[in-house]
Amino acid sequence: MRRYDLDNLRVIAFGLLIFYHVGMVFVPWPNHIKDIKTYEGFVFPMLFLNQWRLSILFVISGMGTYFAMSRRSGSQLAKERLKRLLIPLLFGMAFIVPPQVYFEWLDKDIFEGNYLDFYMDRSFWRPYPEGGAISWHHLWFILYLLIFSLIMIPGFQYLRKNPEALLIRKLQSLSGSTFGLYIFVVPLFNYEQYLSPEFPSTHALIGDWYNLINYGTFFIFGFLLISLKDVFWQSVTSNRKLYLTFGLAAFPLLMILWFATGDFQGKSYISSFVKVFNLWSWILTIFGYGSAYLNKPGKFLKYANESVYPLYILHQTVIVVLCYYMKHTGWNLALKFSLMVLGTFGFSLLIYEFGIRHYKWIRLLFGLKK
Repeated sequence: MRRYDLDNLRVIAFGLLIFYHVGMVFVPWPNHIKDIKTYEGFVFPMLFLNQWRLSILFVISGMGTYFAMSRRSGSQLAKERLKRLLIPLLFGMAFIVPPQVYFEWLDKDIFEGNYLDFYMDRSFWRPYPEGGAISWHHLWFILYLLIFSLIMIPGFQYLRKNPEALLIRKLQSLSGSTFGLYIFVVPLFNYEQYLSPEFPSTHALIGDWYNLINYGTFFIFGFLLISLKDVFWQSVTSNRKLYLTFGLAAFPLLMILWFATGDFQGKSYISSFVKVFNLWSWILTIFGYGSAYLNKPGKFLKYANESVYPLYILHQTVIVVLCYYMKHTGWNLALKFSLMVLGTFGFSLLIYEFGIRHYKWIRLLFGLKK
């Protein structure tokens, strides 16, 4: 049975991604392009989203893989994933990412000339950031998802064919209790405490061990959680208020630990635990409220669910272009932020509707079914 709440949550999560990436223009964190002024006040809402926004997308992707395997063999799933992930990744690296680099270089006075000059320049063919565009930039998510999908096919096939496997039965038993789903925090804590300091996030694949193992685990979590069937959904639905309470308490505590306390013995262990407890509480909260209120179809959902993948591929390039032309206008934060959000959604949707949706070969380039 199709879970419409997962479709809705996927759309919402990718929508929040646009807000987050627009926000990156205005916070004092590194980004491909920045506004002329940054705002410290933006840090806290950005940190709140940053705790769980990508993790829940990998969980949902793992859940989607469970449903995809009900209609496909392992080889069919591999072929489908290569078609819907590898093709858009390569196309995006060749045609969607380069404009980001071009406008970034214009903004930083690294390059002068038109886009054709940039595309034909020898520096274009060197890896980013020394070169122009041999990079996946924001499309790293697609690359990592492709890797996880292919590597996990044998293990997922086994669990799909053996729903009474010991691991599933143990998790079903734990999930029936109020706090049982917090067993998933244990590996996350170990990654945060021991892997994260050694392997800072780069999204560069090579050496990005924390992200690979951490997000790969969330992908596996998604498959395991959906394998629990009604036990999982009943648990998150009935306990959603408790999970929300935990999240509302954990996030301020995490901010206090990060910004308002000095060093003390055991701080790193406490911070690591609170961080993963916080993000997992919000993920469970979101699934709980989604199950309670969003598990229903609709015309908007059907359109949005198909358009969300092309919008993800397009949105970062649109943001960079909009920022380049808006940053020196003298407009205030509220106006710039609002116009960039509306413009990103608007231009991306226009490109999707009139340049992608109705053309079968272009649909293939953006990971859509013919």
